[in-house]
Amino acid sequence: MSPWLVLAGLGVFHGLNPAMGWLFAVALGLHRRSRKTVFLSVIPIAIGHAISIAVVAFLAVLLGLIIDQRVLEIIAGVVLLAWAVYFATYGHRHRVRVGMTTGMTGLGLWSFLMATAHGAGLMLVPVVIPLCLSNSPAKELTAAGSLPIALAAIGTHMAAMLAVILLVAIAVYDWFGLAFLRRGWINFDAIWIAALAITGIVLIV
Repeated sequence: MSPWLVLAGLGVFHGLNPAMGWLFAVALGLHRRSRKTVFLSVIPIAIGHAISIAVVAFLAVLLGLIIDQRVLEIIAGVVLLAWAVYFATYGHRHRVRVGMTTGMTGLGLWSFLMATAHGAGLMLVPVVIPLCLSNSPAKELTAAGSLPIALAAIGTHMAAMLAVILLVAIAVYDWFGLAFLRRGWINFDAIWIAALAITGIVLIV
C-alpha cells in the first residue's frame, strides 16, 4: 500500500477518535449554542495536533541522520510498546481537562497535549522514515531531502484528519447530538492501545 494512503488512513483514524478533538468541538458548540463555534474549534485543534506530530516526526528524522535506520526502528518500536502499556495502565488517570469557557489558544494547547499524550506522532514514524528513505537516491536520510518529505507527510495526514473531524463534528452537532454516545459508544482507547502495540511489534520484528 502507498505510504501516502497509510498517512491519510492514520489521519482518518485520528479524526474519528473523539479524544483527538471532534467531541470537544461539538460540546463547545452545544454549550455556546453556536454552529460557528464548532467550525472555529477545529482550527486550534488541528494546529495543536499538527505541532505535536511535527515535533515527533522531525525528532525521528534528526535521529535518523546520526544512527542506523534499523536501530531507529527498534527504538521507535520499543517506545510504542512502552507507550501502549503506559496508556493502558495509567492513561485514564491523566486526562487533559479543559473547561467550556476556554478560548481558542487553550483549545490548541489541549489538542497538543492530547495528541502528545496519546502518542499520535509516534504512530507516524514507521511511515515517515521509510518514505524519506525511498525519496533519497542513496537511500539515506539527509536534512535537505528528508525535511520537505516529512512536511508533506504531516500535511497529508492533517488534511485527512481535518476533513474527518469537520464531517463528524458537524454531523453530530446538526443531527445526532451527544446523546447518541450513550447508545453507540466505541471504545477508542482500546483500539488506540492495540494500534500502538501492533505498530511497535511490527517495527521491532
